[in-house]
Amino acid sequence: MMVPIRPTAASQDVDDSGVWLSIGDLMSALLMIFALLLISALVQISEITEKSQNNRVVIIKTINDALGAANISVQADPVTGDISILDSVLFEKNDYRLKRAGMEFLDTFIPIYSSAVFQSPETESEVVRVAVEGHSSIEGEFDHNMRLSVLRASSVSQYMNSLEFDNKKAFFNKLLVSGRGPLDSTQDKVSEADRKVMFRFQFKGQEFKKVIGQRELLHVDE
Repeated sequence: MMVPIRPTAASQDVDDSGVWLSIGDLMSALLMIFALLLISALVQISEITEKSQNNRVVIIKTINDALGAANISVQADPVTGDISILDSVLFEKNDYRLKRAGMEFLDTFIPIYSSAVFQSPETESEVVRVAVEGHSSIEGEFDHNMRLSVLRASSVSQYMNSLEFDNKKAFFNKLLVSGRGPLDSTQDKVSEADRKVMFRFQFKGQEFKKVIGQRELLHVDE
């Protein structure tokens, strides 16, 4: 008669330790795979961020180099790309109609600006919006300043639409026209530098400050 052999306590411990060892190896392998995937993702994000930043630098540098070559005495902010054009360059005081010198300025400026944004598919995709903003000083009534700043931005946009330049359709697809009035209503001193039209970028991933939009622009023009 054969007697069944039962596993001893020692052999049972060996089997259990083998099972736990296998699970431990599996968990270690999974953690290693996860770590490698995380590192790979971080590297890709870093590369994308660096490429995006390089595109922004290229756009701003191209604008400033071209403006300098054309002897235009305005510059894009080296960080944001914002360009401020004093109202005195474009308009007579308290008027929203472009003067002849303002038209001549835009004749030179707009093709340079457009060429910088659309110099390559990479730079074009980096800029999701271009804003033309009218600004005013604190002098005078707030409602009047708001109306004037919107009308001035609108005059610039309408004149741009009358020009022929490269990538015009793509430019207008990204265009936002707005009036901001006085930016800082708490200041006491009137500054001529506050009276301006700004060209601003919204780059990918950036929050854009709230502006007066197209509905208000149309309302003012009526």
